[in-house]
Amino acid sequence: MSTDRRTLIADTAIDLVAAAGLRGLTHRAVDGAAGLPAGSTSYYFRTRTALIGACYQRLAELDLGDLDTDGPSASALSDPDVAAAALAGLLLRWLTVGRGRQLARFELSLEAARNPELEADLHRAGQGARSRAAAILAALGAERPAEAAELLAAWTDGLLYDRLAGALARSRPAPDLAELTSVSRRMIDAALAAPDGPVGL
Repeated sequence: MSTDRRTLIADTAIDLVAAAGLRGLTHRAVDGAAGLPAGSTSYYFRTRTALIGACYQRLAELDLGDLDTDGPSASALSDPDVAAAALAGLLLRWLTVGRGRQLARFELSLEAARNPELEADLHRAGQGARSRAAAILAALGAERPAEAAELLAAWTDGLLYDRLAGALARSRPAPDLAELTSVSRRMIDAALAAPDGPVGL
């Protein structure tokens, strides 16, 4: 029961941040939006920092769940086209039905730049997807898969931010799977190219 309630609280907090930004994230607001008795959120997460850390963990779980659903396993990959199609499907999901979650992720990530107590939580949350990407890139033949995964993660985040919150986000056409597949293939090809030196991300 406590695990389910913790998940409910984290999911509700993420939804609040997506809708109202960090200014809307309070223990009382989470209690009300989740339909929980007053004080429930503070019982499980005593501080706002702890609550944001729980959001990082939950966002990572949800993103990995999407990878499990839409992404190919490393052993199943045979060529970059398969990877590009899978990445494009993920991007389409995150730009449409997962739009709010990704907006919340960006907003919550910025908080770690202001609060050193959150840096470790954010770092842990980001490792799962990067490890998965490194395994896939290794299967595709990347000479330095960990560095390639860092690049691919940076480019993916950049694309998502640009399409969701960038200067031209409101004027862009609706996400198109064919266009995202083309972009994904270009990103994967670039990530597979051996870098000249250490990746400074």
